[in-house]
Amino acid sequence: MQAIILAAGMGKRLKELTKDNTKCMVEVDGVRIIDRMLSQLETKKLSKIIIVTGYKKEQLKEHINSLQISTPIVYIDNDDYNKTNNIYSLSLAKEYLLAEDSLLLESDIVFEDKVLDALLDDERETLTLVDKYEPWMDGTCVRLDDNGRIVDFISGRNFDFNNTVGCYKTVNIYKFSCEFSQKRYVPFLEAYLTAMGLNEYYEQVLRVIASLDDAEIWGKCLSGEKWYEIDNIQDLDIANSIFCKDAQSKLKRMKNRYGGYWRFTDVQDYCYLVNPYYPPKKMLDEMRASFDMLVTEYPSGMAVNSMLAGKMFGIPSQYIAVGNGASELIKALTGSLIGKVGVIKPTFDEYVNRIDESNIEVYNPDKEDYQYTCEDIVNFFANKDVSSILLINPDNPSGNYLCYNDLKKMIAWAKGKSVSLIIDESFSDFANEPDNSLLNTEVLNQYDKLYVVKSISKSYGVPGLRLGVIASSDSDMISNIKKDVSIWNINSLAEFYMQICEKYEKDYDLAMEEFRRERQRFAEELSMISWLHVIPTQANFCMLRLLNGMTAKELSQKLLTQFNILIKDLSEKLERDDYVRIAIKDTESNNKLLNALNSINI
Repeated sequence: MQAIILAAGMGKRLKELTKDNTKCMVEVDGVRIIDRMLSQLETKKLSKIIIVTGYKKEQLKEHINSLQISTPIVYIDNDDYNKTNNIYSLSLAKEYLLAEDSLLLESDIVFEDKVLDALLDDERETLTLVDKYEPWMDGTCVRLDDNGRIVDFISGRNFDFNNTVGCYKTVNIYKFSCEFSQKRYVPFLEAYLTAMGLNEYYEQVLRVIASLDDAEIWGKCLSGEKWYEIDNIQDLDIANSIFCKDAQSKLKRMKNRYGGYWRFTDVQDYCYLVNPYYPPKKMLDEMRASFDMLVTEYPSGMAVNSMLAGKMFGIPSQYIAVGNGASELIKALTGSLIGKVGVIKPTFDEYVNRIDESNIEVYNPDKEDYQYTCEDIVNFFANKDVSSILLINPDNPSGNYLCYNDLKKMIAWAKGKSVSLIIDESFSDFANEPDNSLLNTEVLNQYDKLYVVKSISKSYGVPGLRLGVIASSDSDMISNIKKDVSIWNINSLAEFYMQICEKYEKDYDLAMEEFRRERQRFAEELSMISWLHVIPTQANFCMLRLLNGMTAKELSQKLLTQFNILIKDLSEKLERDDYVRIAIKDTESNNKLLNALNSINI
């Protein structure tokens, strides 16, 4: 068996990275794509490797010749690489296809060894490697019959995004038997070139063959093996994380993405905090039905969206401002604070990071697991020179919770001291206490220096919409915040969500009830793991103390490298290395984490 690598393309979408090199010379995790591929093929004892070159061919050949690959390498030059497509590059190698069984690979694919093994270990002679279609994938897809035979090749330009069930993405690695090339592929290739020209794709020939009744092109479905196609800078960035060999570097790269993990189909995110039981399918269907209009039309300005947010929480529009996520409002709010701000640490750092360190007065709870009460806060700040106090309730990452009556005491105390009180209740809806929200006109009217912030993303499970609110009877402050942000600071999808959410209040209540049941079950299961101490929580996350000598970093690395599970290492936040935070998700997801934790060799 031989291998044919198509490496003539210019890789324009990689811009500066391919200015002086062909695409396969780009590095993924410090290794050039072509180096990785050739070393993998070298282990398969092939008769030869044919490489079709074009753009920057001399540099590519010189580099490959320096690698000391023992398998014979044959070069074929496509001097018309800038005017043709890969169908012409493959046609230049047709005599080799006719002579021997062949592996066909595109040169911009990065894959682990098991991918190649899956192809070669399969006894079927003509195979197309495929993987389950995911929304981020681009290019040719296929459909298979019940026996795994490919019945249709679907080009990217003909792909129906409303009909993705049963679709598989081609990995762009193939196995052709010599007989298939002789009787099918090469004759059809020559005919297709004559009819359609040189600026086409070789997969189109496979599509024609697959339409024949007696065609036998099989799809080999991968089952979790890692691969990635490098077309642009974003692809390269993702591939660098997927194929990072160093556990510490991989964890750092994943953490520094701050989300977007839907592009990593095998990564299970227990780091970012979202309601797992909301929104309901009917709400999503309603939004989906208006998607075209919402994408193509401008959203309303702040005045209308403040009215919608006020309707959502039963607050006058002059009391409330809407943000592109709570983070936008936090920035605007902290920028207006004067004097020292009292904070409880550890806590959510978005506020603290936006305040000058010299203007922060820190209360560090001295009780076990960073727990504190209303009295603890009052006693600590009673004689401190602070103009404002910040409280996240439930707190992040501890999950510490102050009940509604304690919050009312805090408000009364702050009013008596003329201290501004900022309460972030982004996680309060998850608490066992009903009707605990301070987003209430009567409460807000009790003190005009009370500012209540809520991230709709976290409670309502729509982080992609980027929605948050701040409310206060200090209408001047709210007015200034509205002026500080852009007039179109939220998009039409987020606006539409606020417009329709009132219809789904019962669904939200049921979702929270289901969540609380699952949280209790999950916490009980976690507490049965001998080397974990589970800190009580009223939020949709749980802080764990490690009792076995393993550090938070070590556990985080083990979960990511062995189980593709991402959790929050709290070492930097707490300045000690034995605490982690995990998101509480649905039952199936929570059980995956439980299984992983129980199977870790301690």
